[in-house]
Amino acid sequence: MRADPTQNRATPPILADKHFGAPSTFTPENMLREARRQKSLEEGAVPAICLLDPDGDILRRLVAAGRAEACPHWACYHTDLYRFSEDGITFGIVGCAVGASFAVLIAEEMFAAGCRLLISMTSAGRIAPLREPPYFVLIERAFRDEGTSYHYQPPAEYSHADPAMIERLGDAFASLPVPVERGATWTTDAPFRETAEAIRAREADGILAVEMEAAALYAFARARGKDVLCFAHVTNQMAQIHGDFEKGAADGTTDALAVITAAVRSLGAGPSRSPGEGT
Repeated sequence: MRADPTQNRATPPILADKHFGAPSTFTPENMLREARRQKSLEEGAVPAICLLDPDGDILRRLVAAGRAEACPHWACYHTDLYRFSEDGITFGIVGCAVGASFAVLIAEEMFAAGCRLLISMTSAGRIAPLREPPYFVLIERAFRDEGTSYHYQPPAEYSHADPAMIERLGDAFASLPVPVERGATWTTDAPFRETAEAIRAREADGILAVEMEAAALYAFARARGKDVLCFAHVTNQMAQIHGDFEKGAADGTTDALAVITAAVRSLGAGPSRSPGEGT
């Protein structure tokens, strides 16, 4: 029986053979080019401001209300991107891109297609007992307990939001009727392996909530020099109580869009339509 040549490696595969300064052979630009060819799509830009909606509740509400239309230029093999307007701002949105690897896949494609600012609004489980859910957390740093970030940045405990973006937000959320906390989250690839021991350890670290995308999105943003901002919508206590996972009125869509719009206004992230975007 042939010996496994990897058995004696001191470095696990997720950390081995990473060359952070080297270009990728497989690029989103080339994949989108081939998808446009196969789907007979014309080239065109997506909106300059795009949203990731892992739960899909925001997108479902917008579609049901007749407020969102499919973007004809989106050539992704895996998702549909919709356009809508909120408070005079045009957004692109992709729903149900759950988890670090899927979120970064879509982020890469969005920026290759013309996005300039990406905001993620993901649901999250409460770690620190700040208040009763639902409420929001502006994620300033995310604990890297997932795999995708290690392909973009060298090993470290946390991925960080761009401090300049965080500073520019100032008191953007002070006038909102919903609370917006600031702090750290725990990004996991395995939501059903959140043991009591792991939860206690993360609470001792000062972490506020657990989610599945932020650490990878911030690592991608830093590696690629892109503008990415992540929010956690803390909606649950991991089903430890009856009646958990309630987001509030309209599945939390109204509050989530208020938080997103306040952030965009504070960042000065116009225009409402990106150059070259179709009607």
